[in-house]
Amino acid sequence: MDKEQTMEESTGSRDSVIIRTSVIGILTNVFLAAFKAAVGIVSHSIAVTLDAVNNLSDALSSIITIVGTKLAGKSPDKKHPLGHGRVEYLSAMIVSGIVLYAGITSAVESVKKIIHPEAAEYSTVSLIIIAVAIAVKLILGKYVKKQGEMVNSGSLVASGSDATFDAILSASVLASAIIFLTTGISLEAWVGVVIAVFIIRSGIEMVTETLDDILGKRADSDVTVRIKRILSEEPEVRGAYDLFLYNYGPDRDYGSVHIELPDTMTVEEVDRLTRRLEAKVYDQTGVVLTGIGVYSYNTSGEAVKLRSEVTKRVMAHDWALQIHGFYFDMESREVRFDVVMSFDIDHGEGVKILTEEMQEAFPDYHFIVVPDIDISD
Repeated sequence: MDKEQTMEESTGSRDSVIIRTSVIGILTNVFLAAFKAAVGIVSHSIAVTLDAVNNLSDALSSIITIVGTKLAGKSPDKKHPLGHGRVEYLSAMIVSGIVLYAGITSAVESVKKIIHPEAAEYSTVSLIIIAVAIAVKLILGKYVKKQGEMVNSGSLVASGSDATFDAILSASVLASAIIFLTTGISLEAWVGVVIAVFIIRSGIEMVTETLDDILGKRADSDVTVRIKRILSEEPEVRGAYDLFLYNYGPDRDYGSVHIELPDTMTVEEVDRLTRRLEAKVYDQTGVVLTGIGVYSYNTSGEAVKLRSEVTKRVMAHDWALQIHGFYFDMESREVRFDVVMSFDIDHGEGVKILTEEMQEAFPDYHFIVVPDIDISD
């Protein structure tokens, strides 16, 4: 079974879980929204009505999640050879916009109620409905979050957390209703403002997280460290460097990396090794390594001592995070190596500083310093 087939089967199973869970969320939120809206209208409660609007926006978000998941699950084609997985990020951005709009609208309506108050009229039935809604939201939140964690769906995990938080907000609505009935003090418009603020905050967080995914963020350190460990387990590999991960949607990660190998290996041996490493990394992490580059390291001669001395001088700079790819061409007297530099220094300036220092310290050699980005842990 090849990687593409395995990925398609995994994606199909994942999509089924997301869609099924989202449908359950939609039906639950629609029923809750209907009951709360009825209670809100009958009791003239802005807090209960806004709680209903929140449930309705959750249902709409789930619908968009389903549509996004179906589109993202389309097979790769000539125009999109790496699939359509990033559509999920676009659908998440739309959901974020809906949440923000619901929050802003709720805030405006709550402020209007504060300026022009209207007495609420709660009944025992309305209080029971709100209490039941709180219990249902808690159960739904736990279920959705568990399913999201199982299939690595950020949308479902976020929806589950949001549902749990909705239950807390509904509890505040219930508390304000009880306070009104026992003391005559009406806090429901102010509770509406609090609900609106939290909805807006949730929307902003969703926008920020989705933008990070779209722009490209630093790869998960647990994954990158694990991949480098897998590569370095091979006896021929002295180190793994320059690991780049490219994300094309949830669970669709591709990567490239450099490994250091002894200068005595043949091309045939390197070919067998890199194919074996690609299979191991995919089986253990799900990441497809599309390319493995090679750094050759010297196994004999004066290079070993020279590397130690050069490394000591390079790493004396705080902004030099790592040196690798060191090779000494004894015939041409050329020394080349890569340096991972922090974002605290201009890389061109860093290369200039290191080149001048090395040439001054070792005038008999010609140095080629290549700057690398601090791209992964």
